[in-house]
Amino acid sequence: MGVKLGILGFGTVGVGTVQLLQDGIGRNPLLQEIEICRVGVRSLDKPRPVTFSDRILTTDLEAIVTDPQIDIIVELMGGLEPARELILQAIAHGKHVVTANKAVISRFGDEIFTAANQAGVYVMLEAAVGGGIPVVQPLKQSLSVNRIQAITGIVNGTTNYILTRMQTEGSDFADVLADAQKLGYAEADPTADVDGWDAADKIAILASLGFGGRVKREEVYCEGIRQVSQTDIAYAEKLGFTIKLLAIANRVDKNTPSSHSAPPDLFVRVHPTMLPNDHPLASINGVFNAILVEGEPLGKVMLYGPGAGAGATASAVCSDIMNLVARIKAQKASDTNTELILDPLFACSHEQYSRVTSIDNLVTRFYVRFLTKDEPGVIGKLGTCFGNHEVSLESIVQTGLQGEFAEIVVVTHDVREGNLRQALTEIEQFPAIHAIPSLLRVI
Repeated sequence: MGVKLGILGFGTVGVGTVQLLQDGIGRNPLLQEIEICRVGVRSLDKPRPVTFSDRILTTDLEAIVTDPQIDIIVELMGGLEPARELILQAIAHGKHVVTANKAVISRFGDEIFTAANQAGVYVMLEAAVGGGIPVVQPLKQSLSVNRIQAITGIVNGTTNYILTRMQTEGSDFADVLADAQKLGYAEADPTADVDGWDAADKIAILASLGFGGRVKREEVYCEGIRQVSQTDIAYAEKLGFTIKLLAIANRVDKNTPSSHSAPPDLFVRVHPTMLPNDHPLASINGVFNAILVEGEPLGKVMLYGPGAGAGATASAVCSDIMNLVARIKAQKASDTNTELILDPLFACSHEQYSRVTSIDNLVTRFYVRFLTKDEPGVIGKLGTCFGNHEVSLESIVQTGLQGEFAEIVVVTHDVREGNLRQALTEIEQFPAIHAIPSLLRVI
């Protein structure tokens, strides 16, 4: 007897998933054990590249998640509601769930995984982060013996595409964004991508998996790429850097192991970052994603590949489905009357929260660009103010003029962000200061 699926949503990823499940030649033989039982759609009249019988397609999504014959619900709708409610209903009816929905998991993961653990079912989410890149299961399994120190990723293909073209072509943000929308790389409303929200959802999930503590999505510091200008791209190149939107989670104190009973304190953040050109993530261009995991004793491992697209995401969805199929078949073969005992390497069983530390306490290098009146003594006043706030400077130079204003670029040594912010608040009040158009962290 095959394992029966109910699929919620039949857009690009849904179609890609069904096509992959139906094309089993040369693939894992477990695909032949899967039966697509019901597919939930918004409209029955829309033409589709995959043909189903009338009994499979339905607009009644609740009937799918409550159907006693279905073993696995595959949620590919996106959005928060009704996806959240349908996932919870599926769990309540004893069904395993596969989802590609990073927004639902990052915001409601505590509710969903608590319900899943109580019901004795799995919620699988490989496709929620990194598209086709296997990263969720490696963090749960292969890398879990390591003490993870940091997870750093380029996890949004839209922003990486925009920044790559700004760098290679010398184009401005608005022009590249408009072109990306025409090509389908950016949504008509690009807010979730360019303001960093999508990346914040993903790093909240990765941090939870890597560090063994739930992360509240609202505590993730989030800053997008709208303020990155062609001027900053050019200065970065002169200084030997590349600007990338990074999603980062790292231990506040990497030298102190957390206890077995409590997850470590973390910095979890998304922001544009100046990377040295020899950094492993500096060469990740276009719509590709990469996640760099640092752990002890392993060191650094980078996972790289397509971060979106029907085929890539369908690959991740189907890998989760096959993992569940294998477990369901093993359970049925051993004892059909025994409740499934959750495998801790596949379930998300941690219940405590990591404490996310304020970005003000982050210690790192910074790049700051000022526009000032072209008059003597400005650089000296900037240096004095920074010194008063314990901000040590690596360099401070006047690079030229923009119209009537002098342009001054500052690069700091490692400093506490709160101290830098205090200095900049004071500097903004200087009569000679016209604007502070750029502030970028430097790795």
